[in-house]
Amino acid sequence: MPITLSFKEEFAVLTIDRPEALNALSFSLIREIGARLDEVARSDARALLVTGAGPKAFCAGADITELMNQPAEAHKRGIELGQGVFSSLQSLPIPSVAIINGFAFGGGLELALSCTFRLASENAKVGLPEIKLGLIPGYGGTQRLSRLVGEARAMEMILTGRTVRADEALQMGLVNRLVEGDPVDAGMRFAREFTCHSLASLRHARAAVHRSLQTSLAEGLKIEADLSTLAYQTADAAEGMTAFLEKRKPSFQDR
Repeated sequence: MPITLSFKEEFAVLTIDRPEALNALSFSLIREIGARLDEVARSDARALLVTGAGPKAFCAGADITELMNQPAEAHKRGIELGQGVFSSLQSLPIPSVAIINGFAFGGGLELALSCTFRLASENAKVGLPEIKLGLIPGYGGTQRLSRLVGEARAMEMILTGRTVRADEALQMGLVNRLVEGDPVDAGMRFAREFTCHSLASLRHARAAVHRSLQTSLAEGLKIEADLSTLAYQTADAAEGMTAFLEKRKPSFQDR
């Protein structure tokens, strides 16, 4: 199967398994990713790890042969499919971590941008090269990249289509960390830093940050107050504060 979903400890692991094509995304693969994300949402996993099979590529982007000679309406439907699936990844009830091992170009980088966090191997190379084909990013790259690294850096990457190496991606805040060794093991080590916390509080925190990017500071502060109050009313908040006073590790129940 070109998309595999497995479960390891408290983690769901989604792997693009098409190494002979550098894990390029066809429309059928995007639909399959959407179906697997539905499975993740129904599971007991505390985080999702996303990676690509083989040492060369996380995902080299769209399958260009599928894009040739499409009617404009069909092209738009394909764009909306990718945007919908990647938006469902961003809105999963659990955090997600993309482990970029090798190339992440075009739709591959847009997939990673839809995750909560991004890790990169030292050989990672990322970019949005659509402009070189007379195209522009369509799966959220023009929107998410600028929110992540700022307008100036995003505009440069998108208008030049240049490749960014792992160390520069770290410096500009495009990835959270550089990692070594097996991608899944690296992702698990990183994810354990937050999967030990209450899933309820993690959801409220993520929602507050995401909504801050869509509104004014004044409105964002109101949203933060509402979500902070909701978090305060959870059983996990009571347990967390009690454990702090009793100088012990909290036992969260995700409620």
